[in-house]
Amino acid sequence: MVDSPAIDVADLKKEYRDGWIARKRFRALKGINLQVNRGEVFGLLGPNGAGKTTLIKILLGIVRSTGGKARMLGDAAGSKKARRKIGYLPENLNFPAHHTATRALNLYGRLSHVAESQIKTKSAELLELVGLAGREKEYVRKYSKGMRQRLGLAQALLHDPELLIMDEPTDGLDPLGRSQIRQLISYLREQGKTVFLNSHILQEVELVCDRVAILAKGKLIGVGTPAELTAQFFQNRNTRVRIELSGTPEQFSQLQEKSTVELIDLPEENLQQLTSGTDGQDDVDKLVDCIRGLDMSIHKLERSSLTLEEVFLSAVQAEDEL
Repeated sequence: MVDSPAIDVADLKKEYRDGWIARKRFRALKGINLQVNRGEVFGLLGPNGAGKTTLIKILLGIVRSTGGKARMLGDAAGSKKARRKIGYLPENLNFPAHHTATRALNLYGRLSHVAESQIKTKSAELLELVGLAGREKEYVRKYSKGMRQRLGLAQALLHDPELLIMDEPTDGLDPLGRSQIRQLISYLREQGKTVFLNSHILQEVELVCDRVAILAKGKLIGVGTPAELTAQFFQNRNTRVRIELSGTPEQFSQLQEKSTVELIDLPEENLQQLTSGTDGQDDVDKLVDCIRGLDMSIHKLERSSLTLEEVFLSAVQAEDEL
């Protein structure tokens, strides 16, 4: 089964019901189809209420689906066989406050049926890996949120899982801590591990993920690399250009008639900022030629790639308008 996807979801549905009489129904997942390849880092994005938590809980066997199928590493989602091969880092993992890091890992290791000798060896390695070496004998109650997050990551890796599911892995971490987590994720990819993460920090997702899925209103509205999602939601206009320019009101009006641009008034008189999506240098040249053809003055020009955050916002807003 090593050729099977790490995560294979087919027409997955989940409906919640509220109340005993005239029960209200809420469809949290509306037929999700998704495959995550082995050895890739995959990001799950979506606004609050999109169904991300429900999907993760079904994959872990915490919640039962209403319809469809989900398999993890070739086994049924939620089965003991599947769970033994999965590490999970929840968003808010609460460790017993009276435990030290070493004792906490010993507890979670025994719960995962890891041999005592392996727990001792792996604990030292993992605490070094997540940046807690030298702090292993301190009580968890003295740990910052970021330190508890690192310890949570260590416990998720203790039984050497094939698949790691991470819910907001960089939440509470400072820039250095986030950088260390990114390095760790890259290390896990190099080791052939599969990482499935949910995060609201889109810049982090863009830096570490091979592919991304966007959920909205219980539906999967986009899956692919950031470049593929940009092409889907921006019709291949994958570059943004910002130009500060001056001119008369009549000139600005003519510019908007001749091109698809957004204009924002700037504090200086007769000065505005133009923003437009382009598909490369030819589009930029045409836009500049249009501006110069109207005898307008260009004060500043900046060109940059569209970010995953912009793609995400465009995708979600388009879904809200349906």
